[in-house]
Amino acid sequence: MTVSPTATEGRPFGRVLTAMVTPFDTDGNLDTALAQQLACYLVDRLGNDGLVVNGTTGESPTTTDEEKERLLRAVSEAVGDRATVVAGAGTNDTAHSVELARGAEKAGAHGLLVVTPYYSKPPQEGLYSHFTTVADATELPVMLYDIPPRSVVPIQTETLKRLAEHPRIKAVKDSKHDLLAGSDVIANSDLVYYSGEDPLNLPWLSTGAVGFVSVVGHVVGDRLRQMLDAHESGDVATAREIHYGLLPVYRSMNFVGGVIFSKTALRLCGYETGQPRLPLPSATDEQVRIIASDLWDAGLVLVNPDAATEVTSR
Repeated sequence: MTVSPTATEGRPFGRVLTAMVTPFDTDGNLDTALAQQLACYLVDRLGNDGLVVNGTTGESPTTTDEEKERLLRAVSEAVGDRATVVAGAGTNDTAHSVELARGAEKAGAHGLLVVTPYYSKPPQEGLYSHFTTVADATELPVMLYDIPPRSVVPIQTETLKRLAEHPRIKAVKDSKHDLLAGSDVIANSDLVYYSGEDPLNLPWLSTGAVGFVSVVGHVVGDRLRQMLDAHESGDVATAREIHYGLLPVYRSMNFVGGVIFSKTALRLCGYETGQPRLPLPSATDEQVRIIASDLWDAGLVLVNPDAATEVTSR
């Protein structure tokens, strides 16, 4: 089985991963040069030791399979073995997910993120068969993505424990918001947990999660790493202080959504990644002002002077 370059004991995908946006040029086409620049910034400047490519924050529902492969190859080439590259391969079609997983393996991914099939509302046995079929398709380690707010159907605790018996299913990205259920899985299986909901990053650490798959890591990945370091060293007060300092960033992300927040926040911080693809719209002027205000409140330096002067109080 493939071993991720930043994997350590108990952390098969590293510690702090950002679910990376997909950069588009002014015509809305995939821009692999910008993607490489962004990947290097996230790893070398902000301390992410992992990137999720072609995930939901990467607008996977609106990128083609060919674009997904080109993006993955570009990012893998840019970061080399400095970060673990996890490819989003999940869809609501098992056969298509298998194709994406095999393509990701050929394109250089170190692991797979496989989301619960959305819209179809499969029963638990269907979820089990879906995930194991995708995991059987490659030699890559798999992180399950449990996000019932989008997929409707949760991966139930007993299903997760069954899936933990598969040799390549290693972890869960949790966006279910159920710390009790997650604690049960952590305590009674070999699956490791990564927080997939930024406002709950610190609470998840207290239950035994080993890291984050973050959206706000686009602009505060370094602080997430500091929070994780502080918590693991026993300095819970510092970890809590960092968490409180990130509240304005969490607020903006929840207000406008992950893709719109990330692309706008990056632009305000000096990194252009283009506009989202429909059905996701560009941020409105008011949303830009709110995001700028919250980034400012969190102590981030905005390199766009116009954006900084338009900051409004809330």
